[in-house]
Amino acid sequence: MVYIPVPELPEVETTLRGIQPHMLSQHIARVTVRDPRLRWPVPDEVGKAEGQQVVGLRRRGKYLLIDLQQGGLLIHLGMSGSLRVLHEPGPPTKHDHFDIELESGTCLRFNDPRRFGAFLWAGGAVDSHPLLSHLGPEPLSGDFTASYLHQRASGRKLAIKNFIMKGQVVVGVGNIYASESLYMAGIHPLRAAGRISLQRYAGLVDAIRDVLRRAIRQGGTTLRDFANPDGKAGYFARELLVYDRAGSACFQCGGLIRQKVIGQRSSYFCPSCQH
Repeated sequence: MVYIPVPELPEVETTLRGIQPHMLSQHIARVTVRDPRLRWPVPDEVGKAEGQQVVGLRRRGKYLLIDLQQGGLLIHLGMSGSLRVLHEPGPPTKHDHFDIELESGTCLRFNDPRRFGAFLWAGGAVDSHPLLSHLGPEPLSGDFTASYLHQRASGRKLAIKNFIMKGQVVVGVGNIYASESLYMAGIHPLRAAGRISLQRYAGLVDAIRDVLRRAIRQGGTTLRDFANPDGKAGYFARELLVYDRAGSACFQCGGLIRQKVIGQRSSYFCPSCQH
């Protein structure tokens, strides 16, 4: 089994798609916070969601945004958080921090053993929350282009792997998906971001989109702590080309996949196919 430290964009997108049919257009009957000790203390203002209709659900980076008639909620899964859809909720367990109960009787229960998740209130438009203001474009949006990346990278000596993992550059390209995308694009993870041509950035953009879309279709990657809202794990780990395959044969050239710590994160690449 492949272990990844945090839920990334595909896992968060999978969670969004899992809870959306159960929450959209529903009224929130009750918000119950049992333990407010998350990454930031859960504010009392989340209680303002009670009685309001859910008018929209979105993902921004790794944040789940719940739009209400007035204001909204932000949820971050952190390192080990998960949202479960419960139609007959039983007694809460040790790490069940909060419930969002809907008038339909369905309950969304947040479990987070490591308490790095977040549950926050936005008084105005959820998009205007300070945590979202610095984020770069979504990798699956039309704003994420080769020209954009090439321009942002101009003159940068930062390793390309670290560059595409910066949330200010593009959101949601986590460690596993950065390694996979760079392998698909044939770019060495240590190459300076400013020394990559526009043409090669076009291949990288295509690779990032492809790997994220495939991961979303598979429900994310199998994680130690992550499961979909229906309790099932993702299956993208079965399609990994380089991640966690150090010492194994490259699928393209037959050489050995190598592992190197780049920016304090384990990186996997083929020294023959990536340059």
